[in-house]
Amino acid sequence: MGRIRKIVGYLVQKENIKELWHRVLWIAGYGKLHWKAMILYTLLGIMGTILSLVGSLVSKSLVDIITGHETGQVIWTFCVMIGMNLGSTFITQISGYVSTQINLKVDADIKADIFEKILETDWESLDQYHTGDLLSRWGSDASNIASGVLNFIPNFIIYLFRFTGALIMVVHYDASFAAIALLGMPVTLFFSRRLTARMQKTNMRSSVMNAKMSGFNQEAFSNVQTIKAFDMIHLYTQRLQELQKEYISMRMNYQKISILIFLVMTFIGMCVSYASYGWGIFRVWSGAISYGTMTMFLSLSATLTGTLNSLLSLVPTAISLTTSASRLMDIVELPREDFGQKAAVKELYQAHAADGLGISVEDVTYAYLNGNQVFDGVSLEAHPHEVVALVGPSGEGKTTMLRLLLALVLPQGGQVRVVAGEGGQDMQLSASVRQLISYVPQGNTMFSGTIAENMRNVKEDATDEEIIEALKTACAWKFVQKLPDGINSEIKERGGGFSEGQAQRLSIARAILRQSPILLLDEATSALDAATEKQVLQNIMQDRYPRTCIVTTHRPTVLKVCTRVYQIGEQKCRILEKKEIEALTG
Repeated sequence: MGRIRKIVGYLVQKENIKELWHRVLWIAGYGKLHWKAMILYTLLGIMGTILSLVGSLVSKSLVDIITGHETGQVIWTFCVMIGMNLGSTFITQISGYVSTQINLKVDADIKADIFEKILETDWESLDQYHTGDLLSRWGSDASNIASGVLNFIPNFIIYLFRFTGALIMVVHYDASFAAIALLGMPVTLFFSRRLTARMQKTNMRSSVMNAKMSGFNQEAFSNVQTIKAFDMIHLYTQRLQELQKEYISMRMNYQKISILIFLVMTFIGMCVSYASYGWGIFRVWSGAISYGTMTMFLSLSATLTGTLNSLLSLVPTAISLTTSASRLMDIVELPREDFGQKAAVKELYQAHAADGLGISVEDVTYAYLNGNQVFDGVSLEAHPHEVVALVGPSGEGKTTMLRLLLALVLPQGGQVRVVAGEGGQDMQLSASVRQLISYVPQGNTMFSGTIAENMRNVKEDATDEEIIEALKTACAWKFVQKLPDGINSEIKERGGGFSEGQAQRLSIARAILRQSPILLLDEATSALDAATEKQVLQNIMQDRYPRTCIVTTHRPTVLKVCTRVYQIGEQKCRILEKKEIEALTG
């Protein structure tokens, strides 16, 4: 008894009860959304249990009739037993079908909800997690929650009803049989407690290991070209094998314990079964019960033992659920972005659509969560029909400035605002303001699908003519029109099938198609030759649409077509004089 108290005390100390209850409530929140499905599943399970228990009574009657030579009722009772078995089989199949249908629906709903919440999470907080880890949490952990929401409470009710019903029937006919059937309960509880403690640790380690392997695989497949280029195939294969060995070792240690517990519990079950047989034979021999009653007892004894094990199996299920809930809550309870001003932003844009909107950065201070200070009191501005350049050494803050303009990160001091003319309306930048911004990041950001589908990702109702016009502005139409399927040509994952320069122009065309008043280009012309780069920027400037364009670049030739140039470095941002720009451009 003292040992059990120590184990419970240890678990309570290790697993904060308040936190555990918080996870249970979080899971219950999804359960409330699907309460009708849970009730239907529970009722089907209870109906199946009732038919099974009644079937045991009918079987008892049939044996008693046969052994008592009451042939007049044999046919009727036999037909009733067949009907019960058919009914039980039918209920089982219907329950399985309904369970599968509901489980798929719940799984899809929960994953969609988690998916949306992850995408709405503060970017900087979310960036602390590896993509593979996020995929593991969203995939396996969300599925685990979905399965648990549907099955845990209904199964608990069904198993408890089955156990209670069987126990009442046994006690009603012979209480001594109930005592024998439950002899193994203390030992079963003891070993289940030991297994539960180990499973809690193993589940968490397994989840972390799965995320680690998923992240490794995702990163490797995303960088196949680099792995090949540096001849690292053997190295990465070796690393995968090391991860696999670690995972196999962890799982096999757990399997050894599971096998030991299974053997012990099987031995206990056999002892209980044989004890029930022996006691039943003695009771029949002494005339205390009939052959039919003994048959029913043996059947119900197996039901009691099996149902008790099923109830105990819900304990590791609950542990697995709370583990998955903890991993998902780590993500979905991160700070969320503010999308509450979408309507106000839309009104601002509509009021100034003809004149356009600009950007104002005033005395901004910013440092990343890791303490890396990037800006200390920087300011800049950009207005419609302007192309403003940001220059400076790599790693000094050009991309970070664009993240501030996109409200992916928020300043610790100062203001970043969207403004409507001199002395006009303004609005603090937030996630809601992104509807006014088109963005072309560094690297290849095209999605798999057709060119047209990629374009319509940012403007669903875009016509073919609008897409072609955007491609022309980005100097991409010349190579697209030569493709066999034109704008319906397929783009592979990560822009496969196109050169870096072509993929960049497609990305720029997609941003232009959106017709946003603010356009941000982050080294977006780095893969273009000087003549194409100059033409693209001139096309953007000559476009009648009142667009504010901000571009980061390392290439001096870009600066010749820019309205203003800001130099970013050493946590500062200053506007360059004409002579300084000329010195940079040669």
